[in-house]
Amino acid sequence: MSRDFIDIVKLMSFNELAEVDIIPWGSPIPSFGNLLTAKIATVGLNPSNREFVDVAGQELNGPNRRFHTLNSLGLLEWRHAKTKHYELILEYCFNYFNRNPYDGWFKKLDNLISGTSLSYYFPSGFACHLDLIPYATFTKWAYLSPLQQKKLLEFSSDYLGLLINQSEISTLVLNGQTVVSNLEKVSGCEFEKTEMSDWALPRKTIEDVQGCSYRGYITRIGNISLNRSIEVLGYNHNIQSSFGVTKGVQLSIRKWISESIMTYS
Repeated sequence: MSRDFIDIVKLMSFNELAEVDIIPWGSPIPSFGNLLTAKIATVGLNPSNREFVDVAGQELNGPNRRFHTLNSLGLLEWRHAKTKHYELILEYCFNYFNRNPYDGWFKKLDNLISGTSLSYYFPSGFACHLDLIPYATFTKWAYLSPLQQKKLLEFSSDYLGLLINQSEISTLVLNGQTVVSNLEKVSGCEFEKTEMSDWALPRKTIEDVQGCSYRGYITRIGNISLNRSIEVLGYNHNIQSSFGVTKGVQLSIRKWISESIMTYS
């Protein structure tokens, strides 16, 4: 396990996050999938609470466990964690798609990037998922207060930059308008926006929901200067939660992503 990755996870302390509704006994999640081998990463906001609990709110255990917790590591507090515990956290992250992935969420994203021939899953494994914020919260993002959102984003953005600098990722695919807007904030960039008529979502009583693509490059995240220019591709629909994202829209986004990665310069 890379010492650099271990050092980054050590920095992901919960000490300053007491008032932002994170699941305090759940580990930080630096990546879903192998960050050491990934060439492309999808990007979301923050991990779902379902990575740690079942529908009844009980901690996942045994073969259902997805990530480590204080309980699974035999710790009372994160300040007691040693290097061996951070290694175990990273091992679970890097092998996420080989165990019990949250397929109900990730399969749709994997389909969008599959036109590149890269995938989260075996036998490719050259794709991973990153979140702007590596902490799961009890409350969904939309229901956190603006102050909580701001604090989480400011606290976490440097970690994302550090992780990307230790990876071979060349392209980020942003899942939804909120992700696009927040990456623009922390990178200091405004991405090129294009209306995509094929991505419009029909509505019966109101105007159709416009579809938009975003393209650009970033060289900084938070206070971290990236050691290379990273390509950014995004779309405004959240594939898992936007109402009415049809198979046709998904196929069109998939085609756009694969063609953009081949031609964008």
